[in-house]
Amino acid sequence: MKIEMKNGKLVVPDYPAIGYIRGDGVGEDIFPQAQKVFDAAVLKIYGQKKKIEWQKLLAGGEAFETCGEYLPKETLAHINENLIAIKGPLMTPVGESFRSINVTLRQKMDLYACVRPVEYFKGIKSPVKAPEKVDMTIFRENTEDIYAGIEFASETNESHNLLKFLEKELNVHSIRFPKTSALGIKPVSPEGSKRLVNAAFEYALKMNKKRVTFVHKGNIMKFTEGGFRNWAYEVAREYPTFTKLEYDEIKNERGSLQAENEKKAALKSGKIYVDDVIADNFLQQIILNPENFEVIATLNLNGDYISDALAAQVGGIGIAPGANINYKSGHAIFEATHGTAPDIAGKNIANPSSLILSGVMMFEYLGWQEVAELIKIALSFSFRNGNLTADLGGKLSTSKFSDVLIDFIKTY
Repeated sequence: MKIEMKNGKLVVPDYPAIGYIRGDGVGEDIFPQAQKVFDAAVLKIYGQKKKIEWQKLLAGGEAFETCGEYLPKETLAHINENLIAIKGPLMTPVGESFRSINVTLRQKMDLYACVRPVEYFKGIKSPVKAPEKVDMTIFRENTEDIYAGIEFASETNESHNLLKFLEKELNVHSIRFPKTSALGIKPVSPEGSKRLVNAAFEYALKMNKKRVTFVHKGNIMKFTEGGFRNWAYEVAREYPTFTKLEYDEIKNERGSLQAENEKKAALKSGKIYVDDVIADNFLQQIILNPENFEVIATLNLNGDYISDALAAQVGGIGIAPGANINYKSGHAIFEATHGTAPDIAGKNIANPSSLILSGVMMFEYLGWQEVAELIKIALSFSFRNGNLTADLGGKLSTSKFSDVLIDFIKTY
């Protein structure tokens, strides 16, 4: 049955139709195993009262081999109609006409929020001393910034024409090597920024988080990254917040002690503390003081770097889930965040945890919270007891790892 969006709320039937894209490379290994885990958890919690009606969709290499297209119209139509899908990793076709299937899906469906929760599981090896201090959720703007794909190659008519316009109409003469420079355009809008930041605040309120941080490079890019920061603070005024701007104003007028006291009083009353950090400083701070941050709102490129850097701190991208969501329309695609790893495809050794945790996010989004919690408990049990795939330092195959999870779920 179809999932629908009514009056701003997701309406999920007991037997919802969920489209799935198996994925390329290790997708053939991890998706079938993850699917078994999902079904086992739903069965354990709901018996026969609820069940996912899985519907296969084509994209990537499998789609091209089957119908000559990397992203068939039928796949887009199904997601558009049924709102929710989950996918394994997809290859990026070689050539200039198709930049990325993942990016195209996000752009076509206007999935403006890339949501990446990062947390540590006991039993996972980490390169940092205290990975348990990392517990953040990144809200990365998904449709603007450089990922809009507006760029022109070196020494082409397009780049030369754009350069002429910049020089003659906008008096731009700061390009060091104008004749050979490739050129790109970075669009950032108040509409795109504000809807992303709104989503971050709604999440913070729902999850009882006490801090939202805007990460940007506004000290250099005043009107794009700086604009994002300013628009984000405008959104903050619509929520029960105490901002760094207020803190600094009190500090300047009445001193640091009074500012700290008012901040503590605001947090005690249930308000969210809101601040902003320059992107390069933030990458330092998440190493030194990760416990200071909870919910992050940022633009596309910053979010790309930050998400992977944080994933490395808790054990790697193999256990990093992700979702691309339009909270207005209800459309959402949940995905493994790693690559296709063709060198190990078909060998039954890939780690399915990223996809499984993305499934956890999917069940949370559906409102099937008990299913999501059970799967996370199973994963925690497995990691804590040393049941790991090779990339995490263990010896379990993909299928054996999923068997451990399913056995736990059945007996829980």
